[in-house]
Amino acid sequence: MCGICGAAWTDAGAGLTDGQLDAMIARLEHRGPDDLGSYRDAHASLGFRRLSILDLPGGHQPMSNEDGSVWVAFNGEIYNFPSLRNRLEARGHSLRSAGDTEVISHLYEDEGPGFARLLRGMFAIAVWDAPRRRLVLARDRLGQKPLVYRLEADRLLFASELKALLALPGSELPRELDPLALDRYLTFGYVPHPRTILRGVYKLPPAHYAVWHDGRLELHRYWEPDWELEERRPALEDEDRLRATLEAAVREQMAADVPLGAFLSGGIDSTIIVGLMQKHAGHRVKTFSIGFDDPAFDESGYARMAAEHLGTEHHAFVVRPEAWETLPGLARHFDEPFADSSALPTWHVSRLTREHVTVALTGDAGDELFGGYDRYRAVALAEFVAKLPGGVGRWLGGPVARAVPASSRAKTRLRSAKRWLEALGLPPADRYLRWMTSFDEATRAGLYADDFLDTLSRAAEADPDDADPADVLRRALGVAPGRDPVTQAMIADLITYLPGDLLVKVDIASMAHGLECRGPFLDHRVVELALAMPVGRKLRLRRGRSKVILKRAFAELLPPAIRTRPKMGFGVPIDRWFRGELKDELRDVLLDPSCLGRGLFRPEAVEEMIAEHGEGRRDHAYRLWALLMLELWFRHHIDAAPSPTEAGLAAGRPIS
Repeated sequence: MCGICGAAWTDAGAGLTDGQLDAMIARLEHRGPDDLGSYRDAHASLGFRRLSILDLPGGHQPMSNEDGSVWVAFNGEIYNFPSLRNRLEARGHSLRSAGDTEVISHLYEDEGPGFARLLRGMFAIAVWDAPRRRLVLARDRLGQKPLVYRLEADRLLFASELKALLALPGSELPRELDPLALDRYLTFGYVPHPRTILRGVYKLPPAHYAVWHDGRLELHRYWEPDWELEERRPALEDEDRLRATLEAAVREQMAADVPLGAFLSGGIDSTIIVGLMQKHAGHRVKTFSIGFDDPAFDESGYARMAAEHLGTEHHAFVVRPEAWETLPGLARHFDEPFADSSALPTWHVSRLTREHVTVALTGDAGDELFGGYDRYRAVALAEFVAKLPGGVGRWLGGPVARAVPASSRAKTRLRSAKRWLEALGLPPADRYLRWMTSFDEATRAGLYADDFLDTLSRAAEADPDDADPADVLRRALGVAPGRDPVTQAMIADLITYLPGDLLVKVDIASMAHGLECRGPFLDHRVVELALAMPVGRKLRLRRGRSKVILKRAFAELLPPAIRTRPKMGFGVPIDRWFRGELKDELRDVLLDPSCLGRGLFRPEAVEEMIAEHGEGRRDHAYRLWALLMLELWFRHHIDAAPSPTEAGLAAGRPIS
């Protein structure tokens, strides 16, 4: 696990200086505290920071092939590198190291730019083909590892994180806000790919590689499952396949030359992963969890229960409102505004975990693949109601919805019921978007200042095909028109929410502490197997059951109380915090003149939102959190000048 950065250029005057490359590398130190390296020739620079996991003495990067014509900077892990190594050696390649990085350069020699289709793992890769003056960037199938880039007339810049590009002075990298990206941020709580919050900087989408040559950039997709494929097999056969495939992924991802453990929330997914680890570890697996002093958000009891059942060495940590002190660090590491409040406990569990191990396995993607979210049952129920005769749906979505009182607390059944009822009258895509966002279109329009609304309108006119944030979700919901609505929702989450929110959260929060996280459910063999299963293997609406096949296939790993518990999620009690312990801090930030003076929002709208929440008239917790993280992002990434050291580096002076 590492951080990479660099550039390729056509005109020598557009090249990075040594100091600029060093400044970019320095911004990625947290991703790789163990080593650093760089490569430079007349047309390219590659930078690297290393977190040593495999081949501790021999994994220095950037790394080349035998004759030094192909250079690689690589972030991630290639789990099938032993078999790829055997294949390459059988073809006459000579490999000097024992790790996975060198495999990439030789595989590129054989396969060309599309080499990534043969990799199984999580990765962001830069390959510089010096003789051809060709730069190839590649990203893993599900988007576990980040990679951003900026294409200019005479060069291409890239990095694992936006902060490495921001190490360059403003004359080299403009800090211009993308208004359409900001609108997406408030819609989704994150900026969906391929945009970033800065105009002109983009994310390489998952499952893509990009080829830059002679100033031109072409993007290619190298993996896309058959979204329409639905295979009907006997249930026992599906269970057998799932057990074998997931167990193989866990066993493969346990390979490490450093201490290894796992996140354990006490939910179905993490408990299964830890149980499979314990089966193959030969010792007590170290597990880690986070709890809260609010019972509505606290899963620590279930985590302890799972740890006792599986026999792990368990470590726990409680997050309290004084976690406010963590927010500046959180904002510094999240290069874009990021409104998922579960980043806070993820940050803390990563810090706790890194005190004991260097690698942690997670249960990420279990919900998206096997129907774990309550909203999937909401989709199924809404589809059922829509088919009832006599306008039942309109009646429920109209008079009944209005009669249900609003709840001033998050995570209440009343609040969930009202949100579900209010969306019944909407088209399916708009209904799902309503359930996925805190700021709907009307709320955003009432929040934006007039000048920013004008700016947003001009941006929409310039890019009409990508102006409506809802189209991001509509396109994702439409990739499998022949599947049932619940499966369409799960696919949409795999395409949008998983890479845009959950995997960003885990990568940034864990790498901030030099911790590598691996997700066996994200193995593309597991993904393809799960996608092809009928929805009935996952959800049973009448009985209110989810993850049916997971619970059956791995029943022996799950204590009965965990097997039957409702989905809780990894949330934070910010609704209570913003009315109590953190209300003053919230006001100090959002009502500060520097915040209100940015010209994005109407001050009276922000003040009203804070007042309504504080007085318990409405629950604006997640909206306020989104505004808070946006302002902290501005302060740490736009307002803050580079440190004297970075300023000197970016000006061209080398690292001392």
